[in-house]
Amino acid sequence: MAKKNKRRDDMRKDATELVAPMEATDDGLSGRSFLYVGGRDCQVAHLRQIAESFGAELLHHDGGLREAVSRIDRVLPSVDCVFCPIDCISHDACVRVKSGCKKFGKAFVPLRNGSKSSLERALQTMSERNN
Repeated sequence: MAKKNKRRDDMRKDATELVAPMEATDDGLSGRSFLYVGGRDCQVAHLRQIAESFGAELLHHDGGLREAVSRIDRVLPSVDCVFCPIDCISHDACVRVKSGCKKFGKAFVPLRNGSKSSLERALQTMSERNN
């Protein structure tokens, strides 16, 4: 149990360090592009609508269910930030995303779960930091 808590604390620490490099703009998240890896397929359209309400574009990768995990490496350079709901993603995809974010200097934000409100809270927090 202590190992699991340490891993979760490490992920939070990494998220805090990686979110900081994003440059602030007057438009909040307007024009930003985000990658959402994992989650539930039935929610993707709703998640895109939430991102669009903040003026951002949301790309989705299913985390390796039907799409090749290697595709993540091709998409990462073109996005500003990556969200991963830690309850709905394979371990392999999460590790690949986290290492890719470090390699390309992208923000990595683990989400508590794959709910719409979890993404909305994360985007709201980013938007407030940028204004």
